[in-house]
Amino acid sequence: MPQKNKSNDGYKAFVDALKAETIDCLYILHGEERYLLQHSLTRLRSLLCPNGLNGFNYKRYEGKVLTLDTLDEAIDTLPTFASRTLIEIHDFDIFKCNDADKKRLGRTFSQLPEYVCVLFVYNAVDYKPDRRVKTNTEILKYANVVEFPVQEQGALTKWIAKHFADAGKRISSDNARYLALITGGYMSTLLGEIEKTAAFTRSDVVERADIDAVVTPVLDTVVYKMTDAIAKSEHALAMKIMDELLRMKEPAHKLLFSISLTMRQLMAARVCIESNHHVKDLMHMCGIRFDFQAKALMDTVRTMSLKSCCEAVLHCSDTALALNSSSEPEACLTELILKLAF
Repeated sequence: MPQKNKSNDGYKAFVDALKAETIDCLYILHGEERYLLQHSLTRLRSLLCPNGLNGFNYKRYEGKVLTLDTLDEAIDTLPTFASRTLIEIHDFDIFKCNDADKKRLGRTFSQLPEYVCVLFVYNAVDYKPDRRVKTNTEILKYANVVEFPVQEQGALTKWIAKHFADAGKRISSDNARYLALITGGYMSTLLGEIEKTAAFTRSDVVERADIDAVVTPVLDTVVYKMTDAIAKSEHALAMKIMDELLRMKEPAHKLLFSISLTMRQLMAARVCIESNHHVKDLMHMCGIRFDFQAKALMDTVRTMSLKSCCEAVLHCSDTALALNSSSEPEACLTELILKLAF
């Protein structure tokens, strides 16, 4: 029987359970860091289905076609030549069921036999339970809810260094942080970029130039470089970066959103400086994951006044309005860069 009040156990508790091989009967897996989720899922499958996923003791269902009758039937089926059955359900939003079905799920979860492990994996579907709804809380009290969050800076830089070491390369903490910054900090993205960089680097040590030569930066990073160039009065560089973005056929509204976000973050950074607040305050204010991202924003904005930051945000708002009615979106963005620069 699953133990009650197990929701929000968290990632660490799940990892500990995998190491100890003490797997419970019901889990809900979700989170931004898909690499960690898939890695843990692979480990769980290997524990419960050591003979592979083609046998009778592994059942996978897609949420769009799953019925509660099918789920009950799978749960009631005894494992064959094994101690447990693994039942995976992908993108079935438990909390979108009607109240009758949620009550039925609650009864099912309260009586799960010890020979099953039921996983609800949220991939394309967002995990957003409304805890004000009683039937939702009734369901959650039987489940181990495991979130796979984007990793903190320290853990991420160690992970990057380890993967480079596995490839026979060394990387400094500063360059590992830089790599995380320009790729967005997601392990699933970083893994491919680490492989490319390690293959490209001729020496034993990965330098910044090696990273810049082969790594594809995320849009927000490119936009930050452009706004940083504007702040440093490197107007030609800023226009060059914008030209490259336009030639990459990035949608104008997407580019404007990223520029506006960066300008709002810079304004927040300026407010923090003038109010004697620190990097952690800016991270909390703007939802920034890594302190080196916040430090970069604060370094950039030191040469800007609060008035110029506010004006930049207003210019972005004016451009958003103009963009909605313009037949020449590229011209609107170019005009915005000129306004920000001068």
